[in-house]
Amino acid sequence: MKKLIMLLLFAGLGTAFAGVEVHQFEQAEQEQQYNRLIAELRCLVCQNQNLADSNAELAQDLRQEVYEMIQAGASDQEIINFMVVRYGDFVLYRPPFKATTVFLWIGPFIILIAGFVILLVFIRKRRQLGAVELDETEHARARELLNQNNETDSQ
Repeated sequence: MKKLIMLLLFAGLGTAFAGVEVHQFEQAEQEQQYNRLIAELRCLVCQNQNLADSNAELAQDLRQEVYEMIQAGASDQEIINFMVVRYGDFVLYRPPFKATTVFLWIGPFIILIAGFVILLVFIRKRRQLGAVELDETEHARARELLNQNNETDSQ
């Protein structure tokens, strides 16, 4: 039991000693530019996180690359263009509207419309079915079951 506790303790401490990146900027504008860019660029490993939130090694490398390009005087667009040329439009959270990304932009609307159509078809089918008609023997059987149920409840 003690070994298990020690193992869990050391496993938890491993993340506590993870490296923290510290970048020094000459101007506040550069720091704002850096923070804005790493928030807009997607981590290619995690895919659902931006570079600012990811702890993947590739994300650390890309943050360093962004930092160095800012220090060299690159503009936002130059940095974004560099990343897109190197990694494709997937690196952007807001990819441009073009033939290769058209489904990313209109896909959610297509899914919403398809869901609405399916819902309408389901509602129409349900209305067309209407109430089920019972013949006289089925009515008699239903009354018999209800009477048995009422007798059981009254006892």
